[in-house]
Amino acid sequence: MLMTEQATGHHPQPRTRSGAQPATTVEHVTGAQSLIRSLEEVGADTVFGIPGGAILPAYDPMMDSTRVRHILVRHEQGAGHAATGYAQATGKVGVCMATSGPGATNLVTPIADAHMDSVPLVAITGQVASKAIGTDAFQEADICGITMPITKHNFLVTRAEDIPRTIAEAFHIAATGRPGPVLVDIAKDALQAKTTFSWPPQTDLPGYRPVTKPHAKQIREAAKLITAARRPVLYVGGGVIKAGATAELKVLAELTGAPVTTTLMALGAFPDSHPLHVGMPGMHGAVTAVTALQKADLIVALGARFDDRVTGKLDSFAPYAKVVHADIDPAEIGKNRTADVPIVGDAREVIADLVQAVQAEHSEGNKGDYAAWWSDLNRWRETYPLGYDLPEDGSLSPQQVIQRVGALAPEGTIFAAGVGQHQMWAAHFIDYENPRTWLNSGGAGTMGYAVPAAMGAKAGAPDRPVWAIDGDGCFQMTNQELVTCALNNIPIKVAIINNGALGMVRQWQTLFYNQRYSNTVLHSGPDDVNPEARGTRIPDFVKLSEAMGCVALRCEDPADLDKVIEEANAINDRPVVIDFIVHEDAQVWPMVAAGTSNDEVMAARGVRPDFGDGEDD
Repeated sequence: MLMTEQATGHHPQPRTRSGAQPATTVEHVTGAQSLIRSLEEVGADTVFGIPGGAILPAYDPMMDSTRVRHILVRHEQGAGHAATGYAQATGKVGVCMATSGPGATNLVTPIADAHMDSVPLVAITGQVASKAIGTDAFQEADICGITMPITKHNFLVTRAEDIPRTIAEAFHIAATGRPGPVLVDIAKDALQAKTTFSWPPQTDLPGYRPVTKPHAKQIREAAKLITAARRPVLYVGGGVIKAGATAELKVLAELTGAPVTTTLMALGAFPDSHPLHVGMPGMHGAVTAVTALQKADLIVALGARFDDRVTGKLDSFAPYAKVVHADIDPAEIGKNRTADVPIVGDAREVIADLVQAVQAEHSEGNKGDYAAWWSDLNRWRETYPLGYDLPEDGSLSPQQVIQRVGALAPEGTIFAAGVGQHQMWAAHFIDYENPRTWLNSGGAGTMGYAVPAAMGAKAGAPDRPVWAIDGDGCFQMTNQELVTCALNNIPIKVAIINNGALGMVRQWQTLFYNQRYSNTVLHSGPDDVNPEARGTRIPDFVKLSEAMGCVALRCEDPADLDKVIEEANAINDRPVVIDFIVHEDAQVWPMVAAGTSNDEVMAARGVRPDFGDGEDD
C-alpha cells in the first residue's frame, strides 16, 4: 500500500537513472553485498540492529563497510526507537535492521510510533527463503502484512537484482512527502544469491507524486482571512519542523503579530521565549494556549492534524473559528475539522508564500488589529501561568528536577522524554528555543521510548549533549540499551523521575477512580507477599546502572539538586544515570479530562479558570 503522506521535500534524494549509463557497476556480488553498497550510496551512515539467521548474510559484508556504522542493540525495539531518535535529531532517515519472525515483530512498536509521528525510517528485515514463505517455516512471520497499516509503504524482496532499486525507493518514500516508516523485507536466498550491483538504479514509483507547491488562490484566501481576523491563532504542528520551516514561521508570526501555539510535536519550532508564543495546547496544555484556540475566530493550522489530545471533545472545539489548514498530506485536511481554506503543500513553501501574500495585503492597507485580542491573551498569561507547588515534606518536586536539568544543560542540548507525567513536565518546564531539541513519542505514547531515542540522537549528533528525561516505569522497559551506550561510546545522560509508580495512571486513579491505586506501585510488591521488602525500592537503579557500565548517582534532597546535575553534565566519557527520588503525589496541570470540552480546562485541581465575558462575541 503506497500512500502520499506528510513531508519535507528538503531531504537529499536518492540518485536515479534518467537514460544515462549507471555511474557504478560491480559484477559477481551477493545480494547482501548489494544491500550494503546500496545503503552506502543513499547516505546511510548508522544502522541499529541485531543479527539473526535470516538477516545474517547482510552482516558479513557490513563488517567490511567503512561508511556504515552498525550499533548492536540489546533489543530490536531499542533499534527502532534509536533509529527514530537519530532521524528526529538529524533530519536524516533512520535505519534499523532485524532478523525474521520475532526480530521483525519486535520492530512493530517503533514502526507504529514512527508512523504516528511522521518520522522518516527504513526498517530492513530478513525473511525466510522465498520458497519457504507461507509454510510456517522456523522464525517466519508475514511482517509486510503485519506492518501494512503502520508503514507508509513496505516491500518484500525475493530477487537479488531488485535490492538496489528497492533501497533507493524506500529511502525516497520515507523522506519525501509526509515522512514515515518504510519496511524492506528481504528473503534470505535473495541475500545469498549472486547479482550485479548497479548504481544509481532506475526507480519506478507510479502515482507517488507528493504535492509541495501550494495553490496560489488558496494562499491569497488565507492571507485575506488573517488580515481580516480579530482573534487569529497560528496552530503549529510537527510538520513545520520536518519541513525545515522554522525560520519562515518566525517571519510570518512577526509579520502578522498573531499568537503562536506549538503542539507537543512542534516544541522548538517557535522559540518558547518569544513574546508571541502562548504555549503548548492540548489535554495538558497551557491555559492560555487552550483558551486561545477556543476563543479564536481564525485558526491557521500549519503541519498539524487536529489530534484529539489538542481538540478535546471535537464538536466543541474552537466553535467560533474559521480554519485555514495547510498540510502536505491531503488525507489530513478535513479529516477531523472542516477547513474553510484547505492548502496542500510543504510547510516551508506554504509559509513562505503566506508571508508574501500577507505583505501584499498590508501594502493595500489591510492589516489585522489584534490589540483587544492580545489584551485578553496577556491577562490569561498573567493570571494562569504554568507553575507547581513544592512538597510540604521537603522532598524533591519532579517539576523542579526537570526545570533544573533544563536550566543547567549546556547550550544545544537535545532532550528525549518517555511518556507520562515526566513527559508533560519536560514539555512545560524546559525551554525549547530551537527545532530538533525535543524528542518524544507524541502520537503513539510509547513507554520505553526515551533511552533508545536518546541513544540514537547522540549517535547522530555526537557533539551535542543529550539528556533522556524518563520515568521509573518507562526506564524499566528499555534500560538495557544503556549497555549499548556504554559499549559504543554513546555518553547520554538519563534523569529518572522516580516516584515509585506509574505516575500518569496513578493521577487518573486519584482523580477518577476514588484513589484506588490498582497495580500502579512499581518499587515494591504487596506487603503480604514480601513483607521484608516493605519500604525498599526494587530495583536499585544506581546498582543496575553501574552494572551496565554507567556512572550512577542518586538525589533525594533538594539542596543537592544542582550539584548532582552539574556533576552529571561534567562527565562526557560514559553514560550517566541519576535516580531522582521525587514525591509520588505530584500531578500534571493544567488538564482537560478525556472526552470533555477544552472549555472545561482546569488550571489546577478544582480550579476552573474564569475568562469573564465578551471574549467569544
